[in-house]
Amino acid sequence: MELAMDGPALEAFVAREFPQVAGDFAVEAVGEDLVLRLRVADRHLRPGGTVSGPNMFALADVGIYLAILSRLGPVALAVTTNATIDFMRKPAAERDLVAKVRLLKLGRTLAVGDVLIYSEGETEPVARASMTYALPKT
Repeated sequence: MELAMDGPALEAFVAREFPQVAGDFAVEAVGEDLVLRLRVADRHLRPGGTVSGPNMFALADVGIYLAILSRLGPVALAVTTNATIDFMRKPAAERDLVAKVRLLKLGRTLAVGDVLIYSEGETEPVARASMTYALPKT
């Protein structure tokens, strides 16, 4: 598998194109799987002492997007066309979330991927997501 963008290139892309969230995410690994960290801060929490669902969804969505870019290069117009997320356990509010992202299909017009999200240091996932992206015609 050949990579078009590595971790630093992906982070630079996010900083340039999505500066509003750039500081929230850190690319930990790029390869067959992409590993993305959400640096959990107070703004990511909801009442009850847990990370909010929208922030877990964002982690999954950004993770799939970056996994696609890691293979294709900076394709800014790739967009989510379908998303499903299962919230399975309450994530710890005091720990970062770590997403393990795997692309299942990378075609000419669609990309499909799965994401498992973990509270840092835990072995059981807190959420699972499946997403499909539409890829722009090149």
